[in-house]
Amino acid sequence: MSYPLTQPASRRGFLSGAAALAFAGPALTSAAPAFAKAPIDKTQAPYFYRFALGNAEVTVVSDGPLPLGDPGSNFLGVSKEQVSQMLSSNFLPTDNVVLEQNVPIVNFGDRLVVFDTGMGFSKAFGPTTGRLLKSMQEAGIKPADVDAIVCSHAHIDHIGGICTEDGKAIFPNAQIYISQLDFDFWTDEGKLGSPLKAFIEHARKNLLPVRDRIVFFKDEQEFLPGVQALAAPGHSIGHHIFKVASGGKSFAFLGDLTHHAVLLTENPRLEFAYDHDPKQAVQSRVRLLTMLAEEKMPVMSYHFAWPGFGNLAKAGDGFRYYPAPMQMLRG
Repeated sequence: MSYPLTQPASRRGFLSGAAALAFAGPALTSAAPAFAKAPIDKTQAPYFYRFALGNAEVTVVSDGPLPLGDPGSNFLGVSKEQVSQMLSSNFLPTDNVVLEQNVPIVNFGDRLVVFDTGMGFSKAFGPTTGRLLKSMQEAGIKPADVDAIVCSHAHIDHIGGICTEDGKAIFPNAQIYISQLDFDFWTDEGKLGSPLKAFIEHARKNLLPVRDRIVFFKDEQEFLPGVQALAAPGHSIGHHIFKVASGGKSFAFLGDLTHHAVLLTENPRLEFAYDHDPKQAVQSRVRLLTMLAEEKMPVMSYHFAWPGFGNLAKAGDGFRYYPAPMQMLRG
């Protein structure tokens, strides 16, 4: 049995067929599916990100965005117009600098280490901060399982999540590591009558109730296996960054060495209004960013855009930050 070969449809035949279907009216088209209308879902994804580091596992959790306000009043050394131009050329808002608060929690297998703790109960920078415990819950991490809290310095947005407002330890089994210079400076009762009052009060409320658990580290000391302190004074008198290593892999947690991937990284000689000693902060920033770029060591910045993990390279008189691609699949 043979079948006639199918001939290609002519343009006229196609159009006449389409016209016939249209003429047939609703009888042939009533079964066509309607376009779906879904409700707008205003929920967000959980605020944590997890990746491997050698034999360890890093979970980055957020304490929530921290808005600083007018960029020209916070980043100094050039005109406000120039600061605005730097932001606009990078497609960033020019009326308000919003920093992230990226808290890495490193599970070394035998211990769980948290680096900085966010604003806690203080709302000095608005209602979006203080999310650390919620983010940890979303990541399945319990405060009672934390063995160590490592503090880059004692500013309000880094030690704020150690205690509750009534002085109870949030991490009941954690030892706390900080430089003695910063502890002594920011818990000094004699500074309560100074412009630093809010910062002093918050540091005292978070550090003094757990004074018996605090251990002081020194520059270049590996005070925990896989965690080495590097002095980076200027932003705060005892500010440090940390090299974190496991199984031949490492990254540097920058704390507040640089707050902004454009303003203080591409332009590291700009000054920041919250620096204790702006000139010294610039020296520390240039020295350590140069070292990290030369070593090609990955970095994690507390205040860069979420989740704050990437690499640095020298670029002219400054540095370029390259965010690492997020690895969303495991196994």
